[in-house]
Amino acid sequence: MDNSQNWRQRLYVIIFETDTKAGQRFDNWLLLCILASLVVVMLDSIERFHSQYAGLFGALEWGFTALFAIEYGLRLYCSPKPLRYAFSFFGLVDLLAVLPAILALLLADAQYLMIVRVIRMIRIFRVLKLRQYLSQANFLLLALRGSQQKIIVFLVSVSTLVTVFGALMYVIEGPAHGFTSIPIGIYWAVVTLTTVGFGDITPHTPLGQMLATLVMITGYSIIAVPTGIFTAELANAMRLEGQFKHDCPGCSKASHEHNAAFCSRCGSALFRQLRD
Repeated sequence: MDNSQNWRQRLYVIIFETDTKAGQRFDNWLLLCILASLVVVMLDSIERFHSQYAGLFGALEWGFTALFAIEYGLRLYCSPKPLRYAFSFFGLVDLLAVLPAILALLLADAQYLMIVRVIRMIRIFRVLKLRQYLSQANFLLLALRGSQQKIIVFLVSVSTLVTVFGALMYVIEGPAHGFTSIPIGIYWAVVTLTTVGFGDITPHTPLGQMLATLVMITGYSIIAVPTGIFTAELANAMRLEGQFKHDCPGCSKASHEHNAAFCSRCGSALFRQLRD
């Protein structure tokens, strides 16, 4: 029993820790295997290579899948809380490295979904000790959470607009000009409102062109809204964590109001943005 426990602890250090030489070697080899599997999947998607080396690519893909499946099983085995790991971010990402191969048994081209293994390259931050980048990524998550309700309201409003514009264009242009249904009209409205402009469906009547002009102008008006919402929440999250705020450069006063931009004692700017 003790030997089994010691083995699990040793395995945990190798697989989950990067502060030891064994852990670093394991992560380095894992990253090399991930890169190799991605190269195989990309080469297999090229028709010229697929026709010549389909058998070899298939064997390699299944070999990498078996390797990642064993690795995933070992992570579950040595983890103190297997369920917590399984439903964690990295646990779900590790599972995604195996699932596409299982789906390939049911769907012919599902093996190309193995390209999602590229997400596992996030582990390079742990290997290279770039923890400060991971901590900075937390600000993005905080900003996304803070702006979630505003962005949902924005998306609902935009969805309402494109539905109205799509229905109007269907009524104005009709099937004769390619607008064969309201969903097709909504598709055109989304493409136009986002300023993508594929050009596969275009209005031909003067009234339809006037409506298209209105949709384009509306698109330019609202396209920056989610960016502004997210930027404001990101700045707020960084203020909360003290990323911008410092002791006053003028008088060294340390305590200020939460939303203060200038020192209440001497008037100096408290944020790097304002000082720069």
